[in-house]
Amino acid sequence: MRSRRFAGALLALTLVAAACGGDDDSADTTDAPETTMADDMVPAGWPEKIVFGFVPSQEQDQLQDDIQPFIDVLEDALGIEVEGFVTTDYTGLVTTMGSGQTDLGAFGPFGYVLAKDNFDNIEALIQSVRFGSGTYHGQWFTNDPSICNEPPVPATALENRNGEIVQVPALDAVALQVGVFFGDDGKALGEILDEGPNAGATVSPGSSCIGDLSKVAGKSVAFTTETSTSGYLFPALELTELGIDPTDGVEGTFTLSHDAAVVSVYNGQTEIGLSFDDARRTLREEQPDVGEKVIVFSITDEIPNDVVAVRSDLPQDLKDAIYDAVESFLETEEGEAIFEEIYSWTDIAPAVEADFDIVREAANTLGITEPID
Repeated sequence: MRSRRFAGALLALTLVAAACGGDDDSADTTDAPETTMADDMVPAGWPEKIVFGFVPSQEQDQLQDDIQPFIDVLEDALGIEVEGFVTTDYTGLVTTMGSGQTDLGAFGPFGYVLAKDNFDNIEALIQSVRFGSGTYHGQWFTNDPSICNEPPVPATALENRNGEIVQVPALDAVALQVGVFFGDDGKALGEILDEGPNAGATVSPGSSCIGDLSKVAGKSVAFTTETSTSGYLFPALELTELGIDPTDGVEGTFTLSHDAAVVSVYNGQTEIGLSFDDARRTLREEQPDVGEKVIVFSITDEIPNDVVAVRSDLPQDLKDAIYDAVESFLETEEGEAIFEEIYSWTDIAPAVEADFDIVREAANTLGITEPID
C-alpha cells in the first residue's frame, strides 16, 4: 500500500516547506551589485547555457513569472545564457537532472536524498537558511486539547533544545509563528489584518502544549504528501518508533499540501495534522483564530533545509560563481522579496552532504528509497 501511495504522491511534492515559511518585513534595501561578466571573460570550459529547474511551491504559471527576475540576474552575473523552468511535478525534475538535461534544481531535503541516491551525477550546492537557521522541524497539531499533558498556553511555541522538546514564548521561536509579525522594533504579537474579508481583526497569537504522541494511535491524521520530509517522513518515523504503524495504526489521509493539512484540522475533518513550523500562518488571513483552534502539541527532530542541487560534472569555478551570484542577489531588496515569495529563504550556506544522512536514514527505515516507480 505504501509504494502505491508513494508513486501517486510523487506527483504532488512541493517545497513548502514549506515547508517552512516566513514573513520578514525587515528587508535589506542594499542595491543589487554590478556583477555582470563580459562575454569575452567567460572562463574556458563553461557551457554556453545552463538550465535551472524548480518544483512548484505555488501555481506553476505564477512561479514561472516569479523566478524570471532571478534568472535574469543569474544570467547577467554568469555571462552565459540561463533558462529557468518550472516542472509540473517532482519526477520531472529528477528525471531531467538524472539525464543531464537540467543543470540545477531546487529540491526539498527528502526529494534531494532520493534523487542523489538514484543518480550519481547530482550533488548539493546550496542549502537554504531561514532566519539564521539551516534546519527546521515538522509540527504536530490538533483540535483536541486532551492530547495535551497540560492546558495549551497562548503565545507559545515548541522548540528542540538539548535533545528535548520545550515550550518557549512565540517571540523566541526560530520560525515565525502564526500570531507574530515584524513591527517597527522587530518581532511583535498582535498582528492586525489590514486587508481582506477580516480586515481589522487581530490574529490569534497561537497556542501550544507538550502532548503525548502515543495518543495519536487510532486517530484521524492529515499528512501532507508521502514525499514531504516534515509532513510525512519524520512524523511516520516517530510513529514507527512508538510501535504505531503510520499506515494502519492511524486513519491517515494525504492532503497534498501543508496549508490543506491545517485546514483539515481547523475544520474538524481530522483530529491531528502535520506541517512545517508554522504553516498555520497560511490560514491566518482567512481564519484569524487558527492559532487558537489549531494547537501545536509536538514537533519532530530537526531537518536540514531545502537545497539547490547541481550537476556534478559542471566546472567547479562555475559552481562557485553560481553560489556567489545567488548569495549576492539575496543581499538585495529584490532578491530577498523574490526568494521570500517562492521559498521563504532569507540566506544561504554551502550544502554539506553529511547533513542529509538523517533524512536518508529515515527513508531507509521506512523503506522509501525509489523516487520513480
